Amino acid sequence: MSDKHCETPTSARKGNLTGSARKLKDNAADWHNLILKWDRLNDEGSSVATKIVNFKINKESVKENDVLMEGNHLSVSPSSMHQNSQELQAECTKLQDVVDKMAHILSKMEKIVSAEKGICELEKFQYGAKGRPAPLFLTWSTQQFAEVSSRLYDAYEQELALKRFILRELAHTTNTDLSMVYLSSWLYQPYIEDSTKLLLESLLMETGHRAL
Repeated sequence: MSDKHCETPTSARKGNLTGSARKLKDNAADWHNLILKWDRLNDEGSSVATKIVNFKINKESVKENDVLMEGNHLSVSPSSMHQNSQELQAECTKLQDVVDKMAHILSKMEKIVSAEKGICELEKFQYGAKGRPAPLFLTWSTQQFAEVSSRLYDAYEQELALKRFILRELAHTTNTDLSMVYLSSWLYQPYIEDSTKLLLESLLMETGHRAL
C-alpha cells in the first residue's frame, strides 16, 4: 500500500494547519476572544449606565438635602449642584469610552468578514464556482464560514447602533421608566440572540476549538 499521506478533515484538524484552514481556525479563535472582550465591556457599561440613571433619579432628593436656610428663603447650594453635574459628566465620559472600545472591536470583526470573503473568492478562482470539493474541517464549506461571520458581524453592528442610541439619550431623558428600559436594553443586548451565541459555538466546534 502507498504511504502517501492524504489530508483529511480529521488530520487537518489535528495536524499543523496551513493556508485557508489555518486562517479560518485563527478567525474562529478571534471571534471567541473579541466577543469575550465585548461582553466584559457590556458589563462595565451597564454599571456606568446604572450610575448615570441613579444620578438623575436622586437629583431631586440630592437638591433637597443640599438646601440651605437663608433667613426665610430656601436655596440650593451652587457648589453641590456643580459637583453633581461634574460627577454625571464623568460617568457619561466613561460610557462614551466603553462605546468607543466596542466600535473598535466591531472594526476587527469587520476585518474577519472581509478576510473570509477573500478566502471564498480565492477558492472560486482555484476550484470554480462550487468551491473546494471537500471541507477543510468537518462538514462546513468555506462559504459557510463566511456566512456565519457575516451573521455574527450583523448582530454586533446592530447592537452597537443601539448602544450609541442609549449613550445619546440616557443622560437627557427625564422619564424614569424609559431610563429603566434603556438600562435593560443595554444589559440584555436584544440583538445578540441565543441563535447568535449558538453560531459562535458551532463555529468553535467545527474548527476544533470545542470538543464534540
